[in-house]
Amino acid sequence: MAAAASPPETLTIDLGTDTGPFHGGASGTLYGLYGDGVPSRNVVEGMYVRTVSTKAQDGTQHPGADALEILEPFVEAGGKDVYVYLTDIYRGFPYEWPGATGTERLADFTARVRRQVEQVLALGAYRSHVVYVPFNEPEGNMFGTGEWSYDQVSWRTDPRRYFTAWQDTYRLIKELDPGARIAGPNTCVLYDEVRGFLEFAEAEGVLPDVITWHELSSPDEIRTNVAKYRALERELGIGPLPVNINEYAHNYHLSVPGQMIQWIAAIEESKVDADMAYWNIDGNLNDSAVEANKGNGQWWLFNAYGQFTGNTVRVTAPHPNVQYTLQGVAALDRAKRQARVLLGGAGGSADVVFEHVDPEVFGTTVHVRLLEIPWTGQVGSSAQPLRLADRELPVLDGEVTLRLTDLEEMSAYQVILSPGGKGAVALPPSVGWRRAYQAEDAAYIGGGRSLNGPEGSPSNVDKFAGSTGYHVGGLRTGSDGVLAFSVEVPRDGTYDLSVFANSYNLADAVREQGPTNVFLRVDGRHPQELRLPLGYKWAVWGHTDTRVELTAGAHTITLAAKDPDLGATRGDAVVDRIDLALRDDHVTATALYDAEFAALGGGARVDYGRRGASGPGVAVLPRGGTATFWVHAAEDGEATVAVDRIGSGEGELTINGENVGIVGGGDMRIVERSDIPLFLASGINKITITATSDELILDRLRTGPSRGLLPTSTHPAEEGITTGSARVTGAHTFATGGKAVDGIGAGPANALTLTVTAERAGRHALTIRYSNGEQAPATHYNPDPVCRHADIAVNGAAPQRVLFPTTFHFNNFHELTFPVTLDQGTNTLAFTADELPDHDGHSRNQYGQRSAYAPVIDRVTVTRLA
Repeated sequence: MAAAASPPETLTIDLGTDTGPFHGGASGTLYGLYGDGVPSRNVVEGMYVRTVSTKAQDGTQHPGADALEILEPFVEAGGKDVYVYLTDIYRGFPYEWPGATGTERLADFTARVRRQVEQVLALGAYRSHVVYVPFNEPEGNMFGTGEWSYDQVSWRTDPRRYFTAWQDTYRLIKELDPGARIAGPNTCVLYDEVRGFLEFAEAEGVLPDVITWHELSSPDEIRTNVAKYRALERELGIGPLPVNINEYAHNYHLSVPGQMIQWIAAIEESKVDADMAYWNIDGNLNDSAVEANKGNGQWWLFNAYGQFTGNTVRVTAPHPNVQYTLQGVAALDRAKRQARVLLGGAGGSADVVFEHVDPEVFGTTVHVRLLEIPWTGQVGSSAQPLRLADRELPVLDGEVTLRLTDLEEMSAYQVILSPGGKGAVALPPSVGWRRAYQAEDAAYIGGGRSLNGPEGSPSNVDKFAGSTGYHVGGLRTGSDGVLAFSVEVPRDGTYDLSVFANSYNLADAVREQGPTNVFLRVDGRHPQELRLPLGYKWAVWGHTDTRVELTAGAHTITLAAKDPDLGATRGDAVVDRIDLALRDDHVTATALYDAEFAALGGGARVDYGRRGASGPGVAVLPRGGTATFWVHAAEDGEATVAVDRIGSGEGELTINGENVGIVGGGDMRIVERSDIPLFLASGINKITITATSDELILDRLRTGPSRGLLPTSTHPAEEGITTGSARVTGAHTFATGGKAVDGIGAGPANALTLTVTAERAGRHALTIRYSNGEQAPATHYNPDPVCRHADIAVNGAAPQRVLFPTTFHFNNFHELTFPVTLDQGTNTLAFTADELPDHDGHSRNQYGQRSAYAPVIDRVTVTRLA
């Protein structure tokens, strides 16, 4: 007799119990920003990053992430505060501060603090966004027991040295800048000894403006310790002070939406700020950003979280405050008449029960939209969340129950509740059918197979997450291995196929070529060569995507190290799984973004009474009102964009800050079913519509594939003029035609000049295909790839500095796009670079953390923006 299926668990959303204004504090990052453009301002703003903790300006702890270099672009992208780790001016961990005695070491540190504050004072208004963190984890560093400590005595045993240093540093900062904010004690946990620190600080008038500590523990400890700290404040008669848990979560959690929602729920309930921990490379928002302008599943989770509005409400989980179980966070915006929920952490089935559904807000029928935010790997980009269901449900005795089935443990889910009953047409799911096939379940033919794992798990959170914790190796240089997946699909069609895989960029077999190439066949036919993703360590997952034609029924999909028609593998790769998905014809070509779910500003409101609109409602924009959509594009280039509206209202359309036309009037009229060619950047695009008439009624935004209407020209770098050490080289086999330009930099004499063409004068997208494998020597577990930059001058004008993130190997090419103004006809682009000095304009970094060179340039593509 078969065992009875376990009943679904219940997550209860009590819309009648308000828990305070939405805070949004979980979206902070430690070392998540490298510099202006890495990640892009779109990626930072769209993730709603609230706080950043980073190193002191010109610190030598890691490349990039200099406080004063990230400050302005971060604030301009909507950021609130930059927490400056003053101790990260030094190398090493524990910090290697110079001096033979504690007194000498502290004197050196004090001089550096003074210099840092003086530099901040010259920033004007931006200095109000700086928060100083004098000491980081003092019990394990400067006031611990190690060789690099002050006197090898832990402050937790005898706090006198630490307390005096804190007092003197605090007073120095306040003396230089009376309006400065200071954070501490920045311990690695909330030790009991923090009580003594607070008592001393209160008595001496040196109490932190923000209380900080780290929670490299679990979400339940967030709730427990914030409550513990608040009780301590009440006992001591201080505060309440702002709190920033400025390091949280482990490798196993980061990048995984189903894990991170558990942390987000605890942080939001506690109404504190928090910054994700920095275990790997900087400049990728703690495994949220991919390349410069793309997001993975974790990015889309924070994008959904950041768009909460109104007040949070009480959420009761089936296992309250227990990690690795179903958890959630919810908010109700009565003015917008929407409730939003993010949930995840468990597979199987669940009932989401909304209690106290106010009929004055929602009516007697609600519209429910359900979306999935899947895990796409640490370095695997993600499209927008998948629409799973769009339905209307009755409100019965003030309750609505949504039954969820087939939940994926690694995914997070969003539910948006709004008024229904107005005849809204249900939108179909984003994907008709999909399935994952694990590599360890596949057959392996030939030699060299290795079953690797286990990787990360609840009992080993230092390792990375993967589909099951196991993966398969064997596809490498000299191998005859074939990994064979048995699949079965429901009907004939073109299927999206994603191979989740990894090659460690510094592995011996990978250094030679870069991306590991393997060969895909379906039932022994239709060979394709695939290049698998590189990562900064083993078991760091990305995905390589292609399409295959399949008929209904069973098939064998093989990944092989040799192919009789295409060649042999070079490199070494591990495979986690493959995914297959069939997108129905009506959703393949067009992505839909309903205006009532967009980010609204300037007095824009939602109206649910317009019959015939897409989704349950429309956005009504007064003059100056805005609707902002975060839109995914699979590649750099032309896309069709349409703004569907009701009535005769007009507005301006901007894409990534560029004004590209008029909605509803002029010579760029965008109406129902009109597709306009516009340039979208690969990854995240910010599309904003601003009303220029008294009323503009927006139904939805649609994006679709290119029709080849925007003028585009491509210019191989090898056709340019090189000077000095810049040269055309054939060493980069994955460059277009096998040739690229290397050696640009170390001064303006070593340059590349390209001539490009434009059919008309105006704004154009410049898309540069480049590679950058530079990596600085690291002092501990963080790999330290270096962003290169190029100073690019158009027609002899002042150059624009562009930062290029790592591609993990000089033979691995990515694309990066930025806008420029071109003349009609021929234009010159001059590429130069040089090592950038420290903030003082004179001193230099001595650890190879600031490159003198531009990236390797393969080609430049010029596309008119609109």
